[in-house]
Amino acid sequence: MDTTLPDTRADNNCMSPPSPDFSLDSSSPFANGLHFESILFEDEEEEEEMDTETRSSLEKPCSSPKKDPTSKTDPKVKFTVETCLSKGKCSTASTSLEQDHNFVEESGGDLKYLEGEVIWAKFNRRPWWPCRVTVDPVLGTYHRIKEPCDTLSRQYYIKTFGVPEELAWVTEKATHIFVGGYQFHSLPGPKRGGRQQDENCRYSVIIVCEKQGELLLCEGHCCGAFHLQCVGLTEPPTGKFLCQQCTSGVHECFECKKLGDDVRRCIIPLCGKFYHGECIASHAPTVPLNRGFRCSLHACLTCFFTNPSNPSVSKGRLTRCVRCPIAYHATDYCIPAGSVILANNSILCPNHFVPRKGCRNHEHVNVSWCFVCSEGGSLLCCESCPAAFHRECLNIEMPEGSWFCNDCRAGRKPHYKEVVWVKVGRYRWWPAEVSHPKNIPENILRMRHDVGEFPVLFFGSNDYLWTYQARVFPYMEGDANSKEKMGKGVDSIYKKALEEAAVRFKELQAEKELRQLQEDRRNDKKPPPYKHIKVNRPIGKVQIITADLSEIPRCNCKATDENPCGMDSECINRMLLYECHPQVCPAGEQCQNQRFMKREYSQVEIFRTLSRGWGLRCCHDIKKGDFVSEYVGEVIDEEECRARIRHAQENDIGNFYMLTLDKDRIIDAGPKGNEARFMNHSCQPNCETQKWTVSGDTRVGLFALVDISAGTELTFNYNLECLGNGKTVCKCGAPNCSGFLGVRPKVKKLKLSLNIFGRKMKKRAHMKRRQQQELTKEREDECFSCGDGGQMVSCKRPGCPKVYHADCLNLTKRPAGRWECPWHQCDLCGQEAASFCEMCPSSYCVEHRDGMLFISKLDGRLSCSEHDPCGPEPLEPGEIRDKGQRTCWF
Repeated sequence: MDTTLPDTRADNNCMSPPSPDFSLDSSSPFANGLHFESILFEDEEEEEEMDTETRSSLEKPCSSPKKDPTSKTDPKVKFTVETCLSKGKCSTASTSLEQDHNFVEESGGDLKYLEGEVIWAKFNRRPWWPCRVTVDPVLGTYHRIKEPCDTLSRQYYIKTFGVPEELAWVTEKATHIFVGGYQFHSLPGPKRGGRQQDENCRYSVIIVCEKQGELLLCEGHCCGAFHLQCVGLTEPPTGKFLCQQCTSGVHECFECKKLGDDVRRCIIPLCGKFYHGECIASHAPTVPLNRGFRCSLHACLTCFFTNPSNPSVSKGRLTRCVRCPIAYHATDYCIPAGSVILANNSILCPNHFVPRKGCRNHEHVNVSWCFVCSEGGSLLCCESCPAAFHRECLNIEMPEGSWFCNDCRAGRKPHYKEVVWVKVGRYRWWPAEVSHPKNIPENILRMRHDVGEFPVLFFGSNDYLWTYQARVFPYMEGDANSKEKMGKGVDSIYKKALEEAAVRFKELQAEKELRQLQEDRRNDKKPPPYKHIKVNRPIGKVQIITADLSEIPRCNCKATDENPCGMDSECINRMLLYECHPQVCPAGEQCQNQRFMKREYSQVEIFRTLSRGWGLRCCHDIKKGDFVSEYVGEVIDEEECRARIRHAQENDIGNFYMLTLDKDRIIDAGPKGNEARFMNHSCQPNCETQKWTVSGDTRVGLFALVDISAGTELTFNYNLECLGNGKTVCKCGAPNCSGFLGVRPKVKKLKLSLNIFGRKMKKRAHMKRRQQQELTKEREDECFSCGDGGQMVSCKRPGCPKVYHADCLNLTKRPAGRWECPWHQCDLCGQEAASFCEMCPSSYCVEHRDGMLFISKLDGRLSCSEHDPCGPEPLEPGEIRDKGQRTCWF
């Protein structure tokens, strides 16, 4: 009574009704199963249990009484191999599954399946997979009772369809009767709610109208979900439902939204998204697999941006944008700020922000200095964020058309609980923290905001504002000390904001580093692989110099000395940073100046730091001047060095281990080296590099600058000797930190104590301050009403520097004679103004100023209600309310 089914792989459509991806003879590789696991399931290693009601309803055909073979049976209840054969889709089989189940009932009902039967099984990190019950070649049976037999749990030996085949024992609870491929969407998920259940939940939001509700699932290749009214239906159709695209066979590219025959489907079975090759190739998380690809909807873009090689990029529950192929882990740490949550697994990402016309706060703003060298000049501005660069600093040609910085091209977005610089109106760049909408007051949440906008909390004033990516850029470690680029004339509120931002930034960095450390420990990560070598290895044309014994200098030390050639001795070789040679030194074996040759290193260990990746620390106390280790690696020339740096930049390799040896040679400890390659940089280091001559060749050693206690991290100042770092943020945390690698640490200025110099210095400083106070600008450069430049009309009142466009004042011609601007007259009565808004020409007399002007909490300046950035609906300078409301003035 056994049924046999050949393992055919030529046809992928042997199910009735057909399934989009799962067929009896699926040719999908085993890697597909792994990808399924990484997306759909949460409890991989635990045994899934089915809901009792679901199991009873789905297994109802098994317990049905024996029917007449000539009677009509529901194809969803009765599925035989002969049925497939009659349609020309599968190979021959001898007996139907109904007859097999009848045999089970006759034999006592203990066995649910028989040898050769096709079933659904879930095991070994796979999703539900079509399998065939077969005989274990070792035990000689296809079923057994799982031990211990408390619950009489039966197991079946199965073989998977597809390539490669897999054999395994599967518990009966993790199996289901196979009827057709269309069952896949209705198979029960894990009882505790795993990733398959979450994946099915993504259909609770329809792509057409982006709203939730009861949906109709397409059984075609797109795996789409639709409202009845969205597809022009009033009631669910009978039988199999196919959407318009699956019916026509012409699908839409999910990226460019254009129909075409040249689109290709993502290899992940339940994805159902189609793309043009060039469209999906523009998304970095896309992975080519076999003859297809895994689209970027199956990898977290935030985690990929941080570390593309991290295996957790495609693991965990993902939330996906319904408009573009972008996905993130469903956590506040990965989802970018400004995203709109539509459902459990569906969002609108900030890429779909559309600026409102006439809203100044939606205008793009770029900084006026280069992000690399912090200098002004002719800048290349990013069109997605405020970043700006000198073309020379990026070493690129002037691009044509739109240009985006590397971070924006890679998909870098602001995230919640990040410190950023924000631009508001005419205020200087102000430090703020990106807040989550669930943590802000209700009145702020009710303010108008669109997809892509997020609230920020200003430091110093504790006010909120809704903004977006084009008006913020990340706060860096040394920004608190760079007041000159944020604007001169720093007041007390701005100083307070800088102090609060610096403290909060360190707190958030510590939290982030602690999470990273916990994740690394949980994953038991090891340092990046490298080949350990003990001496320098020359590469290419580079040679290691070996001097003749007659050329090696000889010291005057003796073997009878207390510490021959030691640290406290008067060894001339040690003073000149020459190492003694054992065959030349008079001290012989007693010589203490042979540390490089004998490798007398301090005992160190590699460990994971909180903020700077892997580091090196000592295992015992080290005294000042002691030899720590030699810096060992491959010795290359300048041409090879540039080639390696170019290769690293093209492949997004951010770690460099290159150290200058001399004018023609460079040590690269990247591929090969010793433990010294893990030593980090510090602006206040406890070690230093020294170049010693050993047997006629130059070698680099690391020596202690101070007494170092056991367990302390070992650091040295790269001091412009390390190549390839560029303008990299320094994270050493030293009090004199320069903020960037390659920038000299800050030195505190010493105050002169002599009275005569003190008096002269004080007098000169006082004169300088008085001269600065006397230098004032006679006329402003921008219109006081709209803030733009151009042809201006200037106020003739003495001491007033305000200028305006004639159109902004509704003037048809330039005023003649002694003309005074409207800033000096009350807006209500026209009398002499006594109080003025510092953001627009609004002003009021003594009688009318009460309740009209407010002191801004942001910087203490006086402003009207409409231009107070802390107000409910602030206006930018020159912005006008809708009809029926007052404008900025008049």
